[in-house]
Amino acid sequence: MPARRLDPGKIREALDAQLADLGRPPFDGPASMAGNACVLAVLDAYEAGLTPLRTAARAAVRHLLEDLAARAPGRSVEVRVPPHAAVQCVEGPRHTRGTPPNVIETDPRTWLELATGRLSWTDATAAGKIAASGSRADLSALLPLW
Repeated sequence: MPARRLDPGKIREALDAQLADLGRPPFDGPASMAGNACVLAVLDAYEAGLTPLRTAARAAVRHLLEDLAARAPGRSVEVRVPPHAAVQCVEGPRHTRGTPPNVIETDPRTWLELATGRLSWTDATAAGKIAASGSRADLSALLPLW
């Protein structure tokens, strides 16, 4: 299932709302960096013991899933981060119907930490933060994205 591209304006709105929730000024950087800034703002909210704004968490998760799909195009592995998004990635045999044979599922915070290198695949798996099934359901060679 290809991800719909995020609207840069909506990323910026979500980022600015999250920054305001953290008591910070609006983002003044280039539009091309708003996705990464949103990821960092959401991680800051988690680290402060807050629940990130849903729109910001969704934008951050989708931003990094889109990055993963762009770096590892294909349809053999489905990465799910409910309730925000899912993408198919990694070259190899693709499925056409039903649940794919290679599925990875995790929560939003874990995905953001994995994708940014704040948490290793090995540590997340050992802690039970990742549900992975299938012979190709291992993203350790692709992560972190940053």
